[in-house]
Amino acid sequence: QVQLVESGGGLVQAGGSLRLSCTASGRTFSNYVMGWFRQVPGKEREFVSGISRGGATTYYKDSVKDRFTISRDNAKNTVYLQMNSLKPEDTAVYYCAADGSVVVPKTPRAYDYWGQGTQVTVSS
Repeated sequence: QVQLVESGGGLVQAGGSLRLSCTASGRTFSNYVMGWFRQVPGKEREFVSGISRGGATTYYKDSVKDRFTISRDNAKNTVYLQMNSLKPEDTAVYYCAADGSVVVPKTPRAYDYWGQGTQVTVSS
């Protein structure tokens, strides 16, 4: 089992920044690819960003490219999502997820473990 705990969400004005963190425990963190997803009420959970086990390869949803940066520190069992130039449409509950596969999935059902989510609200 892998336990994931997100932090760093909050309320920010449009154009502002937040950094989300997700700390893992229970298994060897570097054995898992990591993903960030977000969900708003009434909509499906969507892929935001993902990172390979070693951190060399990253993926982004088109609408967040050049604004969000994913990174990981395997020594600290933590994955980060730096979010800059935030927009009201980025408002959602953000979840981190872990999967034991080699490639980074972009579908929620592929992930084995999930955090509890952290709310991000961007005001206009």
